Amino acid sequence: MIITVIIGLIAGAVAHRVLNSRGGFLGSLVVGLVGALIGGELASLLDLNVTGGILDRLVIAVLGAILFLFLWKKMFR
Repeated sequence: MIITVIIGLIAGAVAHRVLNSRGGFLGSLVVGLVGALIGGELASLLDLNVTGGILDRLVIAVLGAILFLFLWKKMFR
């Protein structure tokens, strides 16, 4: 559980940085966790061979968080 929160924080912070948006601790956590869910579903749909290691989970969470934050910004701005 703690590792999931840490991965979510890192993924959210990276997504905020990549898309040049602002987000605090809670914002980064939410973006990262939602991104991890989105990334996991996309990896499953695309039948990607993911081993489930920490690095794999982090990459998928970051990509999902970037996609989520991009879509969020397009919808609400």
